[in-house]
Amino acid sequence: MLLREGLVRLLDAAGMRVVAAVAEAEGLLRAAEEHRPDLVVTDVRMPPTHTDEGLRAALVLRRQQPGLAVLVLSQYVEERYAAQLLSSAAGGVGYLLKDRVADVAEFMDALRRVAAGGTALDPEVVSQLLLRGHSDPLDRLTPREREVLKLMAEGRSNAGIGQELVLSEGAVGKHIGNIFAKLDLAPAEGDHRRVLAVLRFLDVRSTP
Repeated sequence: MLLREGLVRLLDAAGMRVVAAVAEAEGLLRAAEEHRPDLVVTDVRMPPTHTDEGLRAALVLRRQQPGLAVLVLSQYVEERYAAQLLSSAAGGVGYLLKDRVADVAEFMDALRRVAAGGTALDPEVVSQLLLRGHSDPLDRLTPREREVLKLMAEGRSNAGIGQELVLSEGAVGKHIGNIFAKLDLAPAEGDHRRVLAVLRFLDVRSTP
């Protein structure tokens, strides 16, 4: 409850309109159906069992409302459901560990990125999902291109990637162009190639 109320105040202060704040998964599903929000922020754990109800509700919402942006907060990485959540390229998606919420500026940046259709993945989420293995197209990438794609998966901008890897934004853009080409991600209306590249990197499309 404290986290929920704190988030409501934080979002209100940032000028975002919170249409509903609910305590359990069924309420989340009803509220999303009623209000059709642009973005849903949910905890993984919700009543009655406080295990994974919130994450499973997010999966339902992604199926029911294609394009709905969803940001999931968790104290841990639930690998199987996280991969399923990321398996749809429609709309923005984020999965952050709650420690990230302590940095308000970083959290709000992630929230806006997800609402705009991008990704915001905690580095720990990326690391654990990478253990699931890569698909063949990833073998085409150079080590530097893999580094760039990993930072893209964490939600870094081109400027942020350049700062981390000590590259110019032009060099980063060239690497990203090469990544799109090697992963066979041609420009297409309605597709977000940056998100599709991240999904390919995490190999989530093969999730059962």
